[in-house]
Amino acid sequence: MFDYHVHTTFSYDCNLPLAESCPAAITAGVTEIAFTDHVEHEPGDEGFGYYKAEDYFRAIDEARAQWGDRLTILRGAEVDFNERTADDVRRFMERYGAEYDFVIGSVHYGDDRQIIFPDYFADRSLDEVFAPYFERIRLAVESGLFDTIGHLDLPKRYAPQSHRHYDPLRYRALLEPVFHAMIARGVAFEINTSGLRQTPKTSMPGPAIVRWYADAGGRLITTGTDSHAAKTIGAGLETTLAMLPLCGIDAVASFRRRRPTRVPIADLVSASASAR
Repeated sequence: MFDYHVHTTFSYDCNLPLAESCPAAITAGVTEIAFTDHVEHEPGDEGFGYYKAEDYFRAIDEARAQWGDRLTILRGAEVDFNERTADDVRRFMERYGAEYDFVIGSVHYGDDRQIIFPDYFADRSLDEVFAPYFERIRLAVESGLFDTIGHLDLPKRYAPQSHRHYDPLRYRALLEPVFHAMIARGVAFEINTSGLRQTPKTSMPGPAIVRWYADAGGRLITTGTDSHAAKTIGAGLETTLAMLPLCGIDAVASFRRRRPTRVPIADLVSASASAR
């Protein structure tokens, strides 16, 4: 199993050290892990200036020396993106991009503040949240800076009770150009399993969106738990591996030095069964 979205103490919102993450991953049956700590460029963000790339790289090298014979450990990052920070993000990637195995591009900000707080929805309809959000996702893909897109329909995770009537079919027309951009640029999107254990009790995205992507010709999918705690590393990955073939996806992507290799899901499931 590949868990390509895990946070550590190099993220401002996480207290989980690498020394606890790696044995937890091994225990959970994870074979490849990407530590994708937050890289923030919004000046008002709580995490602005927190991430230190050089310290992170040294820590990953130390973890590889200790755990690398039992766990493939990748250098990763989750880089927040919007049109206001695009130039700063590009400069960061020009400086450090080649040092990573895998980089997630995520959109957490709307027009004026973070989407992840209920007050963002207070004076907006779901259409007024999702339409600009998916446009920012498209811009992130078109930037060419990222290997995968994180939690593709993230707003559903944070929508208050008054906005829980999200139906992805309503936004299929907005997703189609995103899919075409991903396919043209070789950018994946992740199945983020955190939604399975939290509201909305489904992955981000769910199977309908995965099916539409596959129907459009897309084949690159990554899997990640978005873990901020040791106990959730690997959580929901087996469910995801069972779901993907039903949606027309027969492999998940493994990355090295920013280059993907598609690994058949049947091989992963077989290896997992043999390990038991």
